[in-house]
Amino acid sequence: MLKNITLSADEKLIRKARKKAKQEYTTLNSQFRQWLENYTSVDTSSNDYQNLMEHLSYAKPIKHYSRGEMNER
Repeated sequence: MLKNITLSADEKLIRKARKKAKQEYTTLNSQFRQWLENYTSVDTSSNDYQNLMEHLSYAKPIKHYSRGEMNER
């Protein structure tokens, strides 16, 4: 179920955002929903990263590399 909310922003900013959304064949409402989805999933991404690092913790370097060696390309 979708729920309506009210937001406040500068009128010029809203116009610019609507114009940009129109150029991208979408709506400001749709863009906000996408932003809200991304905003609320940040913790999940952080947890995913931590889980990956724990899973890869077995990998250890054979020797200690100097700063110069680590920055070689």
